[in-house]
Amino acid sequence: MSGTTLLILLLIVLPLVLTVLFVRSYNKLVTLRERYKNSFSQIDVQLQRRYDLIPNLVETAKGYLTHERETLEAVMTARSQAMAAEQKATQQPGDPPTMDLLQQAEGMLSDSLGRLYAVVENYPDLKADATMARVMEELTSTENRVAFARQAFNDHVMQYNTARQSVPTILVAQLLGFGPAQPFRVEHAEAREPVRVSFD
Repeated sequence: MSGTTLLILLLIVLPLVLTVLFVRSYNKLVTLRERYKNSFSQIDVQLQRRYDLIPNLVETAKGYLTHERETLEAVMTARSQAMAAEQKATQQPGDPPTMDLLQQAEGMLSDSLGRLYAVVENYPDLKADATMARVMEELTSTENRVAFARQAFNDHVMQYNTARQSVPTILVAQLLGFGPAQPFRVEHAEAREPVRVSFD
């Protein structure tokens, strides 16, 4: 095979190979992006269920917690903020600023619910109320579903981000604007506080 024939063959095969690599990388990124977006829709379903249960919890508690109106209002305010953040995140799942907003709002909601649960512990009649017990059990079940859906979403985000940073996919990602996706983590105030140890 002459040098000219080899050069012609190389000029034909090389662009073909590069095109195949480009198309495969693009398709992989699209598939992984759609996978994490679909995973977020599962979180959305569970968060909506959670948001729907919270007014029932607050309404049941109102009759017993006449002196705890501030706690109940904090829960409803946090719920409204979380719902607004969740609606934005549904439109742009994985978008870092949007996910930051959702994480903060969900953390605030979880913290305010935690304070409400602590108050409920001080009211045996409320704690024994059948409606209250049912709603709290449904909320706990929903929290577990949210955690499970969040883990699936985070796994898919990690797969997407890993593919985005791999060769040759990184070239396609940079060229076509496939930005990083952010996982969904919820921080609670209790988790950020230092552990207090007493040796008394």
